[in-house]
Amino acid sequence: MQAAVLRGTQNGYDLVLKQSASFEQILVDLKALLEKLKTDPKALETTKVSLDVLTEDRLLTADEKAQIEEMVGNYPRFEIHKIAANVITVDDAIQLRERENVHLLSKVIRNGQEVVMQGDVLFLGTIHEGGKLRTTGNIFSMGDVSGILQAGYPDDESKLIMGNLHSAQQVRIAEQFDIIESEQLADSRQTIAYVNDLHVLSYGKLAQLKKINPKLYNQIGGI
Repeated sequence: MQAAVLRGTQNGYDLVLKQSASFEQILVDLKALLEKLKTDPKALETTKVSLDVLTEDRLLTADEKAQIEEMVGNYPRFEIHKIAANVITVDDAIQLRERENVHLLSKVIRNGQEVVMQGDVLFLGTIHEGGKLRTTGNIFSMGDVSGILQAGYPDDESKLIMGNLHSAQQVRIAEQFDIIESEQLADSRQTIAYVNDLHVLSYGKLAQLKKINPKLYNQIGGI
C-alpha cells in the first residue's frame, strides 16, 4: 500500500498520508509520487497544483510538518494549501475558543445537577450519569461525559455536539434526542452529533464537518 496518495476533488487535489505507515515510509513514497508527477505532463491538468495534505488520524509534529513542506517546496509545480488531520488536540480546541469566543467550562457536573449556558461551549470537565449540560449553541466536548449533553436549546437544529460521546447517557440537539446504547458509538473524540435534513439526530466524524456544517467548518478554519 502506498503511504502517499494523490486524489482529485471538486476543489483541487488532496494528498493523503496514510496513518498506518511510518513517517519514514511516507517521505519515501511522497518523494516517489512527486517525481512521477513532475515528469508526467498528463498526470495533472494544471501547471500549478495546490495540495490539501490530509494525515487521517495522525497528528504531525512541527518538525514532521516542516519536512513535508520542505519536500513539496522542492517541486515548483506544487504548493501546500493546508495540512489537516481528522483529530483535534486540546491546544486546537483552546485556539478555537480564543478565535470564536467559545465559553470554557471545566467542572464536574454530578447526578441531578444541570448547567445552563448561552452560546458555544468548550467542555473540559466531567459529567456524571444523571448530570446535564445544556446550551443554546454548539458543544465541543474534550471531557469525560457519562451524562446528558444538549446543544441548540430550545429549538435550533443547526447546532452540533463534537467530541467523545460513546459513554454519554443521552445526546440532545434542539428537540431531537438519542439515548446512547452500549457500543453504539466509537470511543473517539472525532464524533459529531447533528440533525440531518430529515430532522433526525445523526452521527458523523470530524473529517465530515465541511459537509455536515460548512458554515462552522469555515468559522473554525477548516480544522
